[in-house]
Amino acid sequence: MATPLTAASAYANIARLSNPATALGGASAATGNTNEASFAAMVKDAIGAVQEAGQKSDAQTRAAASGSANMVDVVTAVSETEVAIDAVVAVRDKVIAAYEEVMKMAI
Repeated sequence: MATPLTAASAYANIARLSNPATALGGASAATGNTNEASFAAMVKDAIGAVQEAGQKSDAQTRAAASGSANMVDVVTAVSETEVAIDAVVAVRDKVIAAYEEVMKMAI
């Protein structure tokens, strides 16, 4: 179960990634324009953030199994990963729904 702190952290990470000025350091590699960030780069960064959260969660779980980690830290890491994955799945579902709507349009 996600706590308010983990949810707020996940929303802050998504907001940071969705802001073109902070998501890619202010520059787009594809266009060279400092005000534009490509959608593909934003998605790549979001997936990377989820992967990092998963790796942190795995490391905390292994540490707990060996008896050297605090269970609160383990639960927090797992919750953060769960919230991040849920956010990515929600965005994926919205993109698929938008694609399906576009495909239904008459030309």
